[in-house]
Amino acid sequence: MLGRASLSAAPEIDGVRSAPQEITRRRAFWRAEWFLFLLFVAPNLLLFGIFSYWPMISNLYLSLVRWDMISPVKTFVGSANYAYLFNDNEFRMVLRNSAVFTVGAVGGSLLLGLATALLLNQKLRWRNGARAVLFAPTLLSGAAIGIVWVYIFDPRFGLLARLLGGIGISSPSWLTDPAWALPAVIIVYVWKNVGFSTVIYLAGLQAIPQDLYEAARVDGAGVLWRFRSVTLPMLSPITFFLVITALLNSFQAFDIIKVMTEGGPVDATNTLIYYVYEQGFVAYNAGRAAAAALVLFAIMFAITLFQLRYAEERVHYA
Repeated sequence: MLGRASLSAAPEIDGVRSAPQEITRRRAFWRAEWFLFLLFVAPNLLLFGIFSYWPMISNLYLSLVRWDMISPVKTFVGSANYAYLFNDNEFRMVLRNSAVFTVGAVGGSLLLGLATALLLNQKLRWRNGARAVLFAPTLLSGAAIGIVWVYIFDPRFGLLARLLGGIGISSPSWLTDPAWALPAVIIVYVWKNVGFSTVIYLAGLQAIPQDLYEAARVDGAGVLWRFRSVTLPMLSPITFFLVITALLNSFQAFDIIKVMTEGGPVDATNTLIYYVYEQGFVAYNAGRAAAAALVLFAIMFAITLFQLRYAEERVHYA
């Protein structure tokens, strides 16, 4: 009886003895996995920390001080920079200009891009050459484009003035009239970026299965119904991508505004990104520039979060 009891208890004793070894082995395995993970991730985290997170933390600190970027002393002022911004009429105009510019630039780029993509998706002669010509401005420098369009918009000797003069219409002062300056900048920005939207939309159109259009035709659907019920839903992932990228890029549009108007006339084209530049590198007010930069970051973050949370629900991925 004793021998049987000892034999039956032996596996349990062996099991008890092997449990710590199994735990030790698993811990060693997970330590090796974590070490390998950190080995691959650490360089990226280090670069992000140095070039993204640390500047953001430094900018947050600068927004709470008054500093002329020359003096070694920074005066802590708390939320005074933010209070100044939201009580300043100029900053309110900057926010309004940014909203108008963003809506016009993003809406124009996407609508014209979709219309051009629908046209180039047809079997047309020289279609590939037209695609290359449309996409070319996207690759050019915004400063170079701005210089060319300054000449085009010249009300006396510009190309646009001559074309309008040929039909008896006098050219407005595009870049010196506050009523026309912002529309002029929007036109140039749309012209530069419509090629990118066109190429992306064109790729999406060519990826739509033709069976869907065939089925719609069999059901008696017209052109508009096929566009509304087949094309737009199938392009919704691409539209979602373009809206996010175009919105973020429009808030960072600087080079065209700098070359063409420098934020004028009378702050008519002064947007948030240009206001940050003016306060930091023209007025040498680092604290106010940092506060405006954080306002810009908060707006971009809120827009992106809203799109990812609510707009993505309307996207059809299949």
